[in-house]
Amino acid sequence: MHQNRHRTFLNARCPSRHEYKPAKTKFEKLGARATIRPVVRNRWRPASGPVVIDIGHDRHGEFFDIQVDGDVDVEVLDLQPRDRHLLLMVRQPAERAGQPDTKDKFLCGHDERHWFVAGVPERAPVSSVVTAREALKPDAVRSRERGRRGKRAKRLRRKTDVFVRQGEWFFIAVPNLRVNEKMIFTSEPISRGRGKPHMCQQLYREGGTTVYVCGQRPNGLTADQYRQLLKANPSAAKWNWRTMARDPVVYVRGRVWHPDHATIRLDVWHRV
Repeated sequence: MHQNRHRTFLNARCPSRHEYKPAKTKFEKLGARATIRPVVRNRWRPASGPVVIDIGHDRHGEFFDIQVDGDVDVEVLDLQPRDRHLLLMVRQPAERAGQPDTKDKFLCGHDERHWFVAGVPERAPVSSVVTAREALKPDAVRSRERGRRGKRAKRLRRKTDVFVRQGEWFFIAVPNLRVNEKMIFTSEPISRGRGKPHMCQQLYREGGTTVYVCGQRPNGLTADQYRQLLKANPSAAKWNWRTMARDPVVYVRGRVWHPDHATIRLDVWHRV
């Protein structure tokens, strides 16, 4: 979800000063600031839906910028001040009588150096910060944790006997992996779109779809899309393209670094 800095309010009921005070007070208990205001809609950067949540920045630092339509309710379901996390629910009334309301849930918190917000998968039965953090784990991680003994809180650490975590990425050790040494990439990025990539000292991948990536096309183009673009715009060939793979099986080894997170070091190959 992207922050929208324009201030032209259209088709939104302006909330009263006290309407969202309970939610804002709970953000303050985390040591965070939050603004809750009508969703911004304009032709340059249209809102993706009735809710837009982002981390904003001003002269006082970071804050949660929450934009909602007038009929949307914002409620904090669970608050964990010690861990600096809370579970936020945004309820949108049903369009027709007799239909259920739409309930979107977001995990808001602090991870290492910065505040973050993450949408919780709709399929997950989530009612607390702990269950939200569990729901955000990849299926491969949960399957390896299934049946293991021990407190659930230990499974939420950045390093466990199953995985090492850096931000949204989880790394699972595969110590006996055999790789083609000629196919190892060095200083290779991994990313999920426009965010700052995590850099890997050594990376090996299998399968996936070859895509062409550059600053103007950060999500990548398939080979057919790339050829069509060059045919329509020959000057695009000078856009500093890089060949990458979309949705491959990826393994990394060595250092993994990112400006928002502490560097981790993986002595053996780990699946990403």
